[in-house]
Amino acid sequence: MSSASELIARRELLWNLTLRELRGRYKRSVLGWGWSLLNPIAFMLIYTFAFSLVLRATPDAGDPSGLSSYAFFLLCGLLPWTFFSISVTTAMGSIIANASLVGKVAFPREHLIISTVVAGLFTLGIELTVLSVALLLAGNVVLVWLPLIVFTSVLLAVFCTGVGLALAAGNVFFRDLSYLWSILVQALFFATPVVYPPHLVINRMPFWLERIYQHMPLTVVVRIYRNLMYDLRMPRLIDLATLMVFAVVALFVGWWIFNRLEGRFAEEL
Repeated sequence: MSSASELIARRELLWNLTLRELRGRYKRSVLGWGWSLLNPIAFMLIYTFAFSLVLRATPDAGDPSGLSSYAFFLLCGLLPWTFFSISVTTAMGSIIANASLVGKVAFPREHLIISTVVAGLFTLGIELTVLSVALLLAGNVVLVWLPLIVFTSVLLAVFCTGVGLALAAGNVFFRDLSYLWSILVQALFFATPVVYPPHLVINRMPFWLERIYQHMPLTVVVRIYRNLMYDLRMPRLIDLATLMVFAVVALFVGWWIFNRLEGRFAEEL
């Protein structure tokens, strides 16, 4: 396992890998980075029609903001979820996608995973900025909560890095893992209150299952973002502490798994 000091010493490589990821993400597309904004807008329109107009999944008004908008309610949860999904999925295939580089050049392999997450974090920053401007125009003054939004985004990025490290290492030896992940990520999407208000399901499950549901990592993440951007209030300290614990544990476990398997990457690739 590359030490933290080695990763910092090779930060220029990390920066170059991140730039490569950013440049290649929308390479040869006509709209380029416009897709980072059009994708959330397209999903917002689809889910607003399906869940708000057809299924009548109307969220409560923001407390204390008073904002009542399914579109804003959805985007406050959809943007961090999309960042998690894309970052982890891309990180998972990063070792295999760079097989020639891994087999010939000595460098911290962790940078391949971290660079994908940092690139995704840059995209998330753009999307959250646009959403914040839209919320300001709607009367939700989110500026006071921007430091906590940034802090939450960093914790989410750390969590994604840990999960990405573990899955990227496992994917080298067990290629079916990518197919299993595609199924799991779909299940996680609908198990997380992104497109529906959580009160629609909480009252229909046993107490023990409700406790698990309320403390799932992505449920906590979505709740924090909605507290900050939709409700305009301080998230519960227990939620911030829970996310911090999940982020740190995921990072160390993912790094440990990556360390255990990294020595055999070249021969497996």
